[in-house]
Amino acid sequence: MQALTVLNKTITDCTACPRLVTYREGIARQKRKQYRDWTYWGRPVPGFGDRQARLYVLGLAPAAHGGNRTGRVFTGDRSGDWLYDALYRYGFANQALSTRQEDGLSLTDCYIGATVRCAPPENKPALDEFQRCSRFLQDEVRLLKNHRVVIALGKIAFDHYLKTCRAQGHAMPAPVQKFGHGVAYRLPWGVILLGSYHPSQQNTFTGKLTRSMFHSVFQRARKEIDSA
Repeated sequence: MQALTVLNKTITDCTACPRLVTYREGIARQKRKQYRDWTYWGRPVPGFGDRQARLYVLGLAPAAHGGNRTGRVFTGDRSGDWLYDALYRYGFANQALSTRQEDGLSLTDCYIGATVRCAPPENKPALDEFQRCSRFLQDEVRLLKNHRVVIALGKIAFDHYLKTCRAQGHAMPAPVQKFGHGVAYRLPWGVILLGSYHPSQQNTFTGKLTRSMFHSVFQRARKEIDSA
């Protein structure tokens, strides 16, 4: 088995965080009314995409009725609608919608991961849950050997990507990179780190993040990859 396949199997079998196990399985039993006919995934959600990807998109955690329901990252929720629309627009996806694992979606030159792999209560993982899950992020970053551009969706993903690189022995440049929407950092080890507000409903419904703002980050990623 390929290393990423082994990693993703290890992720989906993980039961290291009791609070997250209880929550994700409880959601899978209770369901939402509109999804009562679904068999929820109810497990940790692995990464998804092209294993030779030059673009790595990193989010926070699966949504309770999104990835925790469908078993695929950013699939079946409104954040995913924004993300896959942008990926399709800039040539990283073959379609703009991601509704279920069997919907025919494929990614080209892009891989999507998460900082924490289980849906957390109130979308807020605890510190010890971040720590236990960090091994998966470290392995994923290490195995995606071709990634050259990273889009971090939100400050937590941004900071944890840098933390992961530090743990892998990369020397952090000074001053420390700070998250912001649209920021771009050329890191000494050859990766361009782009920051974006997370396409959560809290950000998109309030206008903190607009479509044009979001697309501009993916346009920059496309430009950087095409010029490499």
